[in-house]
Amino acid sequence: MKRRDLLRHLERYGCEFIREGGSHTVYANRKSKKCSTVPRHREIIEFTARKICKDLDIPQPS
Repeated sequence: MKRRDLLRHLERYGCEFIREGGSHTVYANRKSKKCSTVPRHREIIEFTARKICKDLDIPQPS
């Protein structure tokens, strides 16, 4: 999955950008009070995308 598509999915479900790390970006879901990191690669494998969504309590990307 493209990183851009994953970030759009996160923002569509109410997740917010928090900060940039050295090789990752931190997003948080304020409703569930959870946060997760998104690696800064062009392609993110499906397992990682599903794990990020699970960490943030949002539906899996299609």
